[in-house]
Amino acid sequence: MADVTGTTGTLVLAGTPIGDVADAPPRLAAELERADVVAAEDTRRLRRLTQALGVHTSGRVVSYFEGNESARTPELVEALTGGARVLLVTDAGMPSVSDPGYRLVAAAVEQDIRVTAVPGPSAVLTALALSGLPVDRFCFEGFLPRKAGERLSRLRENTDERRTMVFFEAPHRLDDTLAAMAEVFGADRRAAVCRELTKTYEEVKRGPLGELAVWAADGVRGEITVVVQGAPDTGPQELDAEELVRRVRVREEAGERRKEAIAAVAADAGLPKREVFDAVVAAKNAEKAEGTRKQP
Repeated sequence: MADVTGTTGTLVLAGTPIGDVADAPPRLAAELERADVVAAEDTRRLRRLTQALGVHTSGRVVSYFEGNESARTPELVEALTGGARVLLVTDAGMPSVSDPGYRLVAAAVEQDIRVTAVPGPSAVLTALALSGLPVDRFCFEGFLPRKAGERLSRLRENTDERRTMVFFEAPHRLDDTLAAMAEVFGADRRAAVCRELTKTYEEVKRGPLGELAVWAADGVRGEITVVVQGAPDTGPQELDAEELVRRVRVREEAGERRKEAIAAVAADAGLPKREVFDAVVAAKNAEKAEGTRKQP
C-alpha cells in the first residue's frame, strides 16, 4: 500500500509480452499484485494479461493512453508524491518506446521520484536479432509519418545513416513505405520485414527493399517491424557543390539551423566548413540571379 510517512513512491515501467504470454518476466506478476496503482494503455488487455498470468491486482487500475496521457499524468504524479507505487504497462513491449510513458517518466524525474523498470520483450531488439543484418550499431526510428511527402522527407534524413535502422509500420501502409525506402535507400539495400513476432504466425521476410516492396503489394497482416541495413561506409567522398548544397537543405528541412547543417555536412564529407558554406552561398546567389532574369 501507499507509504503514509511522506516518502515519495516509485514509478515502475513494466515490459509486457509482444506476443507469447509465456515471455512475461516473472517480476511482472509480482509487480501487478504489489502496485498501489496500475496505469494501463488498455484496461481490457490488462485484464486478459492478469488472467493469463493467474494474478490479481489489488491496486487501483486506471487507463493511460495517448488520448488522456497529458491529462492523467498530474494525477499519477500526485499519487507518486504521496508514496504510491505506480506500475505503468502498455499493450506490448516497454512503456515510452513508441508507447505512452515518456510524459510520466519526465514528470516523475522532475519531482525527484524514483523510476525503475521490469525489463521485458522488445520488438525492436527481437527484430534486430532475427534480421540477419549488422546489429553492432543501430538506431530506432519508430513510426514514419503517414503522409507520403513527409514520409519521404523523413527517410531522406537517413540517406547517409550507416547504422542499421529499425522502423515500426502499420500493415496497410507497409507496401508504400517499402517502396519509399527503395526509392530513397536504393532497391538493392538489404532489409527484413518482421511480422507477428513471437506469435503463432511469426514470419521474417528478408531481401532487397525492391523485392520486399513487390512482396508487400499483395497485402500483409499483423504487427510489423522493419529493419534496414545502413548506408555503406565508402570512406571520404568526393562531393560536388550541388550535392553538398542538397545535403545541407535536407538537414535544414529536418529542422536544423543552417550553421549546424553546414558543419555536419562538412564533417561527414571530410571537408572544411568554409568550402560547404561557400557552396551554399553560391547556390543561393545563383537562385537569386535566375529569379531576377525571369522577372518581366
